[in-house]
Amino acid sequence: MSSAQVNVAAENGEIINKEAKPFLKWARLLLKSKTGTVGFLIVFLIVLVSLTAKWIAPHDPAAINPANMLLPPFWMDGGTAAHLLGTDNLGRDILSRIIYGSQVSLMVGVTSVILAGIIGVFIGLISGFYGGIIDNILMRLVDSFLAIPNILFALVILTIFGPSVITLIVVLGVTNWVSYARLVRGEVLSIKEREFVKAARSIGVKNNKIILRHLLPNVISSFIVISTLSVATTIILEASLSFLGLGIQPPTVSWGGILSDGRDYLATSWWLATFPGVTITITVLGIIFLGDWLRDVLDPHSQGRS
Repeated sequence: MSSAQVNVAAENGEIINKEAKPFLKWARLLLKSKTGTVGFLIVFLIVLVSLTAKWIAPHDPAAINPANMLLPPFWMDGGTAAHLLGTDNLGRDILSRIIYGSQVSLMVGVTSVILAGIIGVFIGLISGFYGGIIDNILMRLVDSFLAIPNILFALVILTIFGPSVITLIVVLGVTNWVSYARLVRGEVLSIKEREFVKAARSIGVKNNKIILRHLLPNVISSFIVISTLSVATTIILEASLSFLGLGIQPPTVSWGGILSDGRDYLATSWWLATFPGVTITITVLGIIFLGDWLRDVLDPHSQGRS
């Protein structure tokens, strides 16, 4: 091998090593945290299940079979291995419905959080950077939203416009942007007084470029942390609305809808509501564990204490 080839190989190896270092760094940080590792595994498993639902679900989640109504889980008398977690009052397989329900619940949770984040970050950046009357108007708007409970506001809007997946995503996004706005505004008020922002202003950099290049990158870490935790809250809120009949509508499957179907059978067929309830609990705990780890890693104050 010539010296030129050796140099090229060495450069390629160095590039690969540099690209791998950030991944290895995050992997080491994750493995150091037991709660972070558990949270990541739970979230990874739930996402994997939702993406592969078509192939791993043993039955059609909407298939009605009156002959198999209210079958118990396979380990109980009358249960069968064909329906591991039993069936509901229409003979539909509970396991398949939980697997398919993960798709809707995660989609609604993630997309509504993204929508809320976009609205909240924009308002927080504008309010914190410009201040004055703009800040006063926007903060009074924030106070107005804080005065109304999220679930009450969502119930009113869904009752007026009718429940649907798109309406639910928009409603959850519009009702949850306040926390992002308050957090981002507080950070911007601090960041805009730092030397690099003052230097950018002194050389004539336009306000929109200061916001996008200097302020926005400095609030991204906080945005990621609060978004992760907000997904858990949104999944619970979506399940609550579906349980009340104003969320995801049949035949679309959601965890809240499965809970709603099983509430009349709690005394006789406990598995109808228990298994989706346990699934929601585990998913939310996993997201919270992962969010706590991200907060510890990305928050400079936590890093300083550690």
